[in-house]
Parts: sequence; C-alpha cells; structure tokens
Amino acid sequence: MTVVISASLLALAACTPTNQGNPMPSGGTTTQTSPPSGGDGVPGPGVPKVKDSLDTTHFKQAPCDSLTADQVEDLLGTSITAKPDLNGQGGPSCSWDVPNVSQAGISVIYNNVDKIGLTGIYAKKDTTFQFFMPMEPVSGHPMVAYGMIDERNTRGRCAIALATSDHDVIDVSIAQSEENIGHKDPCAAAHDVAAKVLGNLKAGK
Repeated sequence: MTVVISASLLALAACTPTNQGNPMPSGGTTTQTSPPSGGDGVPGPGVPKVKDSLDTTHFKQAPCDSLTADQVEDLLGTSITAKPDLNGQGGPSCSWDVPNVSQAGISVIYNNVDKIGLTGIYAKKDTTFQFFMPMEPVSGHPMVAYGMIDERNTRGRCAIALATSDHDVIDVSIAQSEENIGHKDPCAAAHDVAAKVLGNLKAGK
C-alpha cells in the first residue's frame, strides 16, 4: 500500500504496516503550569506577544475542521478518518491516523489546561520541558516546539504550541512512520501543519 504524502511536509507517513498510534508525543505536552502569581502576568517575561487574537469558538466545537479533507489527503493520503474528542483531558481535539501504517498521524488539541497561553510553556523551559525550540512565527502568531524529552530522532514525534492569543494555544502534534524516523525533521512538518491550521482559523471556516 502506498501512502500519498506531500513532499513539502516531509512525508509524515510511509508503508510500514503495524498498529496505529497516537501522534501525541509521550512527553505529555498538554500539561502546562499554574497561572503566575500576582495577577494576569500574561505574556510572561520573554514570551512573544500575539498581536491579533483569533476566535477559535467554532473549532473548539468542531476540532476536525482544523484541517480540510483535501489538506488531510495531501498530508496523509486517502481513506483517513478524522477522530474528534470534545472532552479530551487537554481540551477539544481531533486526530487523524493512517490505516495500516505504524504510528503516523496528526493531532490538534485546543488546549484548555489553563488560560496563560505560551507563558505556561515558557515557564517550564529547561525544567519540565527539557526540549524547547521556538519556531518561526506565522502571520504574527508565535510557535514553540516543546516536550519533556526530544523525540524527533528517537520516535519521529514533535508537538508545537501555536498561540492564537496571549491566553490560548493549540497543540499541533505529528508522528512519523517508523520508516522516516531519523531521516526527516518532524518539527518542520509540524510547523507546516500548524501553518495550515492557522490559515483555516483565519478563514473562519
């Protein structure tokens, strides 16, 4: 079985047939921290500010609208089923997994663990989140790749927090097939997926 993948997104999947998996890295990236003491404190020191906040109300109610059917097909191939979870522990989410391909997939979570946005992630830099890598912002919206450990070369996984406001983030996670681990950068792929999600949010689908 050949899985069609967009070359620009670094081939998230390939033809390694085993069990499906969850694209969320095992680093537990949806767990952030408590709000800073002494008031709002958002954004915190060194945390990039979001100039234009986005309304994500619709997408929290329909998280699978984060990516269009054409985008999912371009990323992961055909016959992909979207799996929404409106009551997930980290917040409303949608995941897309590749049938018969080990672990390859995408997950989008509208993080509701707290309301301090990227501040909660930056506060855990070098402690809880040993892996911390700011990414190129898209249309004024900062992003950071983060996790308890760096799983890029060991498990082919990466999660990016996309700031939709100073208080809100979306976690965009990808998992590569075993065939691509160590050969392609999953954080670059996750950044491209996050940019697609952002474009759909701005379009207000």
